[in-house]
Amino acid sequence: MSPPVDPINAIALPPSRADVVIIGAGIIGVAAALTIAQRGHSVAVIDKGHVGCEQSSRNWGWVRTAGRDPREIPLVMESQRLWADLNRVTGAETGHRKAGIVYLCESEREVGHYETWLKEVAQYQVGSYMLDAAGLERVLPGASANFRGAMYTPDDCKAEPAMAAPAIARAAIAAGATIHEGCAARAVERKAGRVSGVVTEKGVIACDSVVVACGAWSRLFLGNLGVDFPQLWLLGSVLRTKPLPGGPTVTTGSSTFSFRKRLDGGYTISRRGKALVEITPDSFRLMADFLPTAAVMRREITLRVNGRFFEELQRKRRWGDSEVTDFERLRVLDPTPNDEILDEGLDHLMRAFPFFRDLEVAQSWGGMMEATPDGVPVISAVDAIPGLYVSSGYSGHGFGIGPGAGRLTADIVTGHAPLVDPTPFRLDRFPRARRVAA
Repeated sequence: MSPPVDPINAIALPPSRADVVIIGAGIIGVAAALTIAQRGHSVAVIDKGHVGCEQSSRNWGWVRTAGRDPREIPLVMESQRLWADLNRVTGAETGHRKAGIVYLCESEREVGHYETWLKEVAQYQVGSYMLDAAGLERVLPGASANFRGAMYTPDDCKAEPAMAAPAIARAAIAAGATIHEGCAARAVERKAGRVSGVVTEKGVIACDSVVVACGAWSRLFLGNLGVDFPQLWLLGSVLRTKPLPGGPTVTTGSSTFSFRKRLDGGYTISRRGKALVEITPDSFRLMADFLPTAAVMRREITLRVNGRFFEELQRKRRWGDSEVTDFERLRVLDPTPNDEILDEGLDHLMRAFPFFRDLEVAQSWGGMMEATPDGVPVISAVDAIPGLYVSSGYSGHGFGIGPGAGRLTADIVTGHAPLVDPTPFRLDRFPRARRVAA
């Protein structure tokens, strides 16, 4: 069941023209729209469902620098700066708070892993440092397990997923953007090879630029344009508790569980270090791309063959502008959470922190994360199709990086000086994506 998401006042019918059309009203899409509108460009955001209805409202709510891929660190740090001012900018509550993040270490191998990461990112002065057992007890009292220590990032933050994307969306509307829910994109029109419009179920929007920011659906949509975007789905399972007075306030992750104190007094909890990967036809098409990452992460993923293999096998990969698409048939991707994985996480959490033994589960949900082969997002022009841009593949990290990624997306689309060097996020780092089929 989907977590409740704050509503916005969307407009039913899209305009006949906009400078920029953004496909996808998750946190990336609405953050990009806010900046584009603030710069005086007309921008329309369309979504088959509603603002933040998929992974943008289903994630853990971590806003972190800790443990990031070094290529992402400059963008993460800029995003942290933007998050800090977001309540003021939006005039709304996003749940953003500085809480600190602790990564617990149960073995010397884990201690060594985080010490290596600290060396890799030393040039960025991220503010993370190692804690011994005594230091951990001061920062995070109440753990019964014999942890060897932890990596602590005191300046890392948290926010409320169900609040943040809608708050940014309302700010984008106030700046001049239009947002259209229940309006699926079907295709992109081109004239002389360049983007000229977007065909939606509610009519055509003429435009100069299109941003594909539709999360897990990006590969399917881009494939219809001849762009082979390497992206697979991972199922995350999450729960929230009823309010629990007291308890740890520092956001915490171990190899087997994670928790974050929520604004409503409860906790968001998940089984860290385990995601379900459902085997589909794309798993075989992209095997060579993902095999190196799968080998490294073999302890963190559970492979499963189920009915989705046959659903995907029957799914159309190419279609015409006038056809009803799967985007209209499935408005909100609302997968069933994996109870076995959640129960594992709860069991490990309760053993480590007796405080949680009396918790009551208020709700659980599943969310589909879109992953790239290297776990780093694509924020890039599609060079072979002028006017087409991609902002996707956030690999489960899009919420925390959202404001900065949206700003960088806007920079690339509008020709402004980029917030950070966009080179690490280019689409053409994947050889298969350089070839655009007719």
